[in-house]
Amino acid sequence: MPVEFLSDEQAARYGRYHADPSPEQLARFFYLSPADVQFLAPCRLPHTRLGCAVQLCTLRFLGTFLPAPTQVPAVVVRTLAAQLQVPVDDWHTRYTRPNTIYDHQAQLVVYLDYRVFEGRQAFRLTRWLYAQVSTSTVRPGVLFDLATAHLVAQRVVLPGVSLLARLIARVRERTGRALYHQLQARLSGGQRDRLDALLVASPGERLTPLEMLRTPPTRVSAPALVAALRRLDQIRAVGVGAVPVQDLPEARLARLARHAQLAWAQPLGRLGEERRHATLLVFVQTLERTATDDVLDLFDNLMSTLALRGETRRRRERLRTLKDLDAAALVLQQAVRILLDEEVPAATLRQQVLEAVGESQLRAAAEVVQNLASDEDPALQVLSGSYASVRRFLPALLEGIFLEGTPSAKPLLDAWHFLRTQEAGGRGRPKWAKAPHAVVPKSWARRVFPAKGQVNPPAYTLCVLDRLHQALRRREVFAPTSERYGDPRAELLRGEAWEAAREAVARALDRSTDPAVELGRLRQQLRAAYQEVSANLADNTALQVLEEEGQPYIVLTPLAAQAESAGLAHLRQQLSARLPPVELAALLLEVAAFTDFTGAFTHLADGQPAAADLPLSLCAVLLAQACNIGLKSVARPEVPALTLPHLVWVQHNYLRVETLTAANARLVDAQAHLPLAQAWGGGEVASADGMRFVVPVRTIHAGWNRKYYAAERGITYYNFTSDQFSGFHGIVIPGTLRDSLFLLAGLLEQQTRLDPREIMTDTHGFSEVVFGLFALLGYRFSPRLADLADQRFWRLEKQDDYGPLNELGRHVVNARLIHDHWDDMLRLAGSLKLGKVKATAVMRTLQRSGSLSGLGRAVAELGRVEKTLYLLTYVQDEAYRRRILVQLNRGEGRHAVARAVFHGKKGELRQRYREGMEDQLGALGLVVNALVLWNTRYLQQALQEHQATEGAPEPGDVARLSPLLHEHINMLGRYDFTLPERIAAGELRPLRNPTAWEEHLAQIP
Repeated sequence: MPVEFLSDEQAARYGRYHADPSPEQLARFFYLSPADVQFLAPCRLPHTRLGCAVQLCTLRFLGTFLPAPTQVPAVVVRTLAAQLQVPVDDWHTRYTRPNTIYDHQAQLVVYLDYRVFEGRQAFRLTRWLYAQVSTSTVRPGVLFDLATAHLVAQRVVLPGVSLLARLIARVRERTGRALYHQLQARLSGGQRDRLDALLVASPGERLTPLEMLRTPPTRVSAPALVAALRRLDQIRAVGVGAVPVQDLPEARLARLARHAQLAWAQPLGRLGEERRHATLLVFVQTLERTATDDVLDLFDNLMSTLALRGETRRRRERLRTLKDLDAAALVLQQAVRILLDEEVPAATLRQQVLEAVGESQLRAAAEVVQNLASDEDPALQVLSGSYASVRRFLPALLEGIFLEGTPSAKPLLDAWHFLRTQEAGGRGRPKWAKAPHAVVPKSWARRVFPAKGQVNPPAYTLCVLDRLHQALRRREVFAPTSERYGDPRAELLRGEAWEAAREAVARALDRSTDPAVELGRLRQQLRAAYQEVSANLADNTALQVLEEEGQPYIVLTPLAAQAESAGLAHLRQQLSARLPPVELAALLLEVAAFTDFTGAFTHLADGQPAAADLPLSLCAVLLAQACNIGLKSVARPEVPALTLPHLVWVQHNYLRVETLTAANARLVDAQAHLPLAQAWGGGEVASADGMRFVVPVRTIHAGWNRKYYAAERGITYYNFTSDQFSGFHGIVIPGTLRDSLFLLAGLLEQQTRLDPREIMTDTHGFSEVVFGLFALLGYRFSPRLADLADQRFWRLEKQDDYGPLNELGRHVVNARLIHDHWDDMLRLAGSLKLGKVKATAVMRTLQRSGSLSGLGRAVAELGRVEKTLYLLTYVQDEAYRRRILVQLNRGEGRHAVARAVFHGKKGELRQRYREGMEDQLGALGLVVNALVLWNTRYLQQALQEHQATEGAPEPGDVARLSPLLHEHINMLGRYDFTLPERIAAGELRPLRNPTAWEEHLAQIP
């Protein structure tokens, strides 16, 4: 092939029959209509008529002609011959005359209204290719398939494979050159020189400036924050941050930035001048945004660390002073008892108190209580000793970070600008007495303003930083040049864009644009749900409505364990005994052989030829990452594809989030097509839960949680499991942030063919905002709530009568808020659905239900209705509760398998940077999916053998089988990456004989 991006398989499948057409395809493409028969009538000889019919249907089916028309499946010939009533014995030896074949092809092009690929058609395809390449980053192999489908849809006869491949390569090359030229033309001479200087190491330095600048911080400390701010200043000093690139395709720019992020400086230096400058320009702009994220991550971690240290110090001091506080409380207790004694005359009350307790002792006790039992904000108490630490980074932070905010954040921004002016000094510096007061809450006021007209600068500074810390988390304050701390509101659909998209969004979400219609529908659903629960309350033995101090609450009896029949236990034992033992390395190679998931891994620079034995190298790298054992454990110096330098090269150039995601999608799709997996579920249901990993190395992307990580830091891998046991998405979360922040992102950002409509979580994933957003987007949220007695039931109409549940559902939703913000709620849902705004940023903003000008509160009000509907179904339907439990158990079972795979280095994650964490845990998820797919495939084969010998099992038993087995898979020891030829060709391994295995076990003493 003259173009290296096209695989041999693609070239062989192009314009060819790669398999017999299915019955549906035969009926659609190979049926001869009366018009077809009339067109074929002039062909007098039977073999000529049959050959012309074969070419006619081939063009209709493939979009092109075969070089040899007789190279068609026999089923095609038989189907057409039966319709024409002609013999098929010798047609392939007689229909060979070139002039006849070419004449028929010319006539067929006219008859079927096709066009030859030349002139105008070539120009139109070239223009279409330019549009595709300019607006997306699809790989050239995928673009080849898209171009083929486009030509078929346009009824253009497909050109030769080499011609089409060369055209795509030429378009991609020209588009790239045009983009490079445009970007370089926007740079001045000085900017180009500064970009080139990034690739040249200074005398005595081992690393180039580029490599030093793209190395993010790893420590959480005040000096580290100052160093991160200095790094951000150095990036800005390159002077290309203001170069306009917004009018260029974002996807193309993202690919350039990704290339510069992962490539070494030397290969970048060898690029052509235009491409080098363009790549570095886009990368430096991206690096400024990510460096800003690093600074704000450090600030967030540092403030949290200072708060934890202050809380520990406060508790120690509290314990030390507890004895003094108790003594003072006892003294005051004596005085209060006298005060409350009704027999003591009011005139002599003070005298008797002083005589009984003593004035000096009473004053001392009151002073002790005042000092120890403070009503100040807890944040003030824990941060009160942190001013010295804050001063180490405050000047650099004030100078290096530029903030904006919502209208509600104006007092905080005013205070921030005041601190910046104070730090800058100079003659125009305002006095502390003029510091903005609105940012200081009442709980801080006494410490910040000790007297009228006085300000305590340290306390004021700590107050502003504490408020800034909270506002950044809620995105009330944001950094314009940040990726993760930017303004989520800026990306929402608005103005003419929203007006144009409103109706389409409403149809896609199956919602009315009229809020009255939606509120009426909700009222009807609530009434029906309350009435159903009320009507069945007497028969629902698991549900009790109780009352305590006049407040009703519900008690739900926990589900009893589902009984397991003897037949199910026997079936499980028989099937697991049949599974053949296998090495994990061989398992990966076998799965790669029948799914080609390794084909989704592309080189960092698109269009590069695939390395020799790439699947073997990729499986070794994936195993090393998933088992957490390092590349040295799988390297083999005698195997060229497994040498350590080659594995390092493959990991650096092929393993990244987008390739892992694409490969994982192939495994998920392969699992979905297996009949046994379809017996477990259709992919419409999923669960989400987090795995915790200790991170013992220095990093800013891990957080504290003593419950999960003891004295170490850690991260959470929040992953999503389908009802077919496949994991379709995963998100790396620093520490243990609230799960509900990331729940919606997993559904909207996943890239498999599954379309889960219902998501199940534990209590940690629950919030009323999540209920509201899920309902708006057409998803069903089904958490397993652990605190049902504390949950409120809501109603939309105060006058509605719900019978015995009337008092339980006494809380009234603010329907007016939903009505007034309905259009904004649709706009938010449409922006999320269309990918205009990131779900995580929106969830941070809405989680406290007080942002986006009341929109958050409106979403929460809708969520209260949806939560009530969910609760009424949950307490009413035992099968629903059990279905939630079963799905959550599947997710926990996947975690157990993942723990068994991730056995190296004590199961600790030793990655310093977020990208490394995402790559390694993505590899772990992919390997677990490969293991699940392999088990499902062999369980299906074992089930067929079992049915042949012992009969069909009970229908419900098959649904309760699980592929989460790993006892037969060896994950330890020497990793041998060899695969028998018959297994590589797609055959299954022979199953074990369960009877022989039982006899073997019986002989073991």
